[in-house]
Amino acid sequence: MSRMSTALVEARGIVKRYGPTTALADGRLTVLPGESHALVGRNGAGKSTLVRILTGLQAPDEGTVRFDGDPAPPLTDRDAWRRKVACVYQHPTVVPELTVAENLFINRQPLRRGFISWRRLKAEAAALLDTWDVRVDPEARTADLKVEDRQMVEIARALSFGARFIILDEPTAQLDNREIERLFTRMRALQDSGVTFLFISHHLQEVYEVCQTVTVLRDARWITTAPVADLPRQALVEAMAGETVAEQAERRRAVEAAGPVLLDVRGLGSTAYENVDLTVRRGEVVGLAGSSASGKIELAETFTGLHTPTSGTALLDGAPLPFGDVRRALEAGVGFVPRDRHDQGLVFGMSIGDNATLSVLERLGRFGFVGADRKRDVATALIERLDIHAEGPEQPVSDLSGGNAQKVVMARALASDPRLLVLVNPTAGVDVKSKESLLARVDSAREDGTAVLVVSDELDDLRRCDRVLVLFHGRVVAEHRAGWRDHELIASIEGVDHG
Repeated sequence: MSRMSTALVEARGIVKRYGPTTALADGRLTVLPGESHALVGRNGAGKSTLVRILTGLQAPDEGTVRFDGDPAPPLTDRDAWRRKVACVYQHPTVVPELTVAENLFINRQPLRRGFISWRRLKAEAAALLDTWDVRVDPEARTADLKVEDRQMVEIARALSFGARFIILDEPTAQLDNREIERLFTRMRALQDSGVTFLFISHHLQEVYEVCQTVTVLRDARWITTAPVADLPRQALVEAMAGETVAEQAERRRAVEAAGPVLLDVRGLGSTAYENVDLTVRRGEVVGLAGSSASGKIELAETFTGLHTPTSGTALLDGAPLPFGDVRRALEAGVGFVPRDRHDQGLVFGMSIGDNATLSVLERLGRFGFVGADRKRDVATALIERLDIHAEGPEQPVSDLSGGNAQKVVMARALASDPRLLVLVNPTAGVDVKSKESLLARVDSAREDGTAVLVVSDELDDLRRCDRVLVLFHGRVVAEHRAGWRDHELIASIEGVDHG
């Protein structure tokens, strides 16, 4: 990779405010020609704001952006921006009903005597795709393409304007492992052809696979820029979190020492699990991991009133949990995000507001009458708290994307201010941005002093936990403190490190 002296893209001292909120206090970025540069940071770190400024969608309140050493174009000159930079988002922005060729040259089709020359359009599209080795039929309907191919069509369209700086915003969110590897192979080939990438991902392993340099934002500020090879994963996580692993461990030890036990389980047994002992303290997040036959989901659902165990006890804040009765479990202080939002989590014939407030109707009125204004206010507050992208509480929940629908389920679980929050596969089937938003609510619940139980097959969900208990054939066989390594947890789940 050529390391030329002039940065292809340079942002310095970027400040952006929205009213009283400072979205970026000190944004910095220097991207060299021909590299893949990662931009990482937790939710709210300022990544999206910086991308909007780098693509000319918004102007910074302070600071400068330069391309190849020259000042960024005026915001009004969209053609000049297209020649500098393009952003490919996790949800492709191509028009699905048009062909690949039509999408590549939308609003700039070749004309002949004032009419579109379809022959030239197809030929120019084929030539463009061939130049960048994008193996897609120019006459294919874009809706029929795989996600990875739609992304490559967007990249080719950006390159056709002359841009050589491409921002990839969570490009792997909808791809499986094979598709991700093919995307990375294409990225490397494009790099060899002189294309530069800014790569945004919550999956840090991808940063190490495909990027040469990484910039970390935290709390709306630049923290560090370093070669990926010189920054071990632990150091990268510490830069993003603002705590060393030792400090994180110390904070969690403080939770264990100071927090009273809210959930106390002794000798719990059923057909799915046996002789389970566990505790969850105030402000503690405990994970349950295991294979699909481990009994972890049935155990968690027992605390929500869905099942009745055959033996043992479970106390919530000193009082016995009402087994086998979902309504009484809710009244006892249990909030629940079920494993299937379609069948268990949402009533699709109802609005967002109705779904979000189902668990607290008795608080919204008296004698069985629910105050419409009160319900609307509560629902609106929940929509804002969960960052649900919707027109308002009256919108049908069936209109929402998977991620926003899951946020409604989470909103309802939090509406009752639970003492115990039980989450079963809380981020299954949602995009990466929604996933991060949902997991941020886990952090908020912890800070509010809620005891949280997280059941998941996703390692990223379990990384938020203070402890992870592993079930194997219905028994708790291992406990992993925060900071566990992937292979250690997987070994416990697969049963290779215990008899």
